[in-house]
Amino acid sequence: MSAYLSDSAQTSYVQGPTTRFAYRRFGTGRGVPLVLALRFRGTLDHWDPAFLEVLAAARDVIVFDNAGCGLSSGRTPDTVAAMADGAVEFIGALGLPRVDLLGWSMGGAVVQAVALRRPELVRRLVVAASGPGGVPGTPPSADRVWEVAGKPVNDDEDFLYLFFPDAPAARAAGLASLRRLDTRLGASAAALRPESVGAQAAALGRWGRGEDAAWERLGEIAHPVLAAAGAHDVMVHAFATYAMSQRLADSKVVIYGDAGHGFLFQHPEEFGGEVLRFLAG
Repeated sequence: MSAYLSDSAQTSYVQGPTTRFAYRRFGTGRGVPLVLALRFRGTLDHWDPAFLEVLAAARDVIVFDNAGCGLSSGRTPDTVAAMADGAVEFIGALGLPRVDLLGWSMGGAVVQAVALRRPELVRRLVVAASGPGGVPGTPPSADRVWEVAGKPVNDDEDFLYLFFPDAPAARAAGLASLRRLDTRLGASAAALRPESVGAQAAALGRWGRGEDAAWERLGEIAHPVLAAAGAHDVMVHAFATYAMSQRLADSKVVIYGDAGHGFLFQHPEEFGGEVLRFLAG
């Protein structure tokens, strides 16, 4: 039996105008709710319960499957803007007038888009291991990254490569995080359908262009923003996080020197505490 609150949280459903959303809500039940948006290929069951535990000790926490993903109905959007519209629809279906948002990886792109499209809905913003897309001078990811990320099924070694540096302490922390995920994933075997993976990949490919061009619009985000990264991120270079701070009106940047894309799961207590202090203002 897991000792983590999120592992026993009930899965609920709420109907929006276009989508029936699956979500879990747990924590204090007080204050402005904190809504979390997930990574490429992620589902409700891919949040590390140790990280959620820290957040839920002080916040009302909500995790959800966006349209067409996991247990939610509908088709997976192929633009970040449309994913943001899905998040807005979900928040509206819950009847929430204002929220704090935390997005990891692709979810970081989604929460930026929400802040740009519906600024009145957002109080504070946390962008983890992500960027605005189209940042000039950002070092590209190695070809191997997307070869691994795009495999039909990923194993432990794939996740360790994508999310954690190749160092003994980081590898041990990564394996510990993966084992914490086993409680939920062992029962659900949750995974996105191939067509959903393709749609998300297309959205990431478009991020930074057209209606998904956030880099040129970062100055419009007046909300306080916590932007965090791992210095050894092979998926989204930490330069993108630093560059954001040059255009955001009110930001704090945290970079973990011993971590990569999964720094929030490598250091759940430390980063969770950082998030809580930021949200407390």
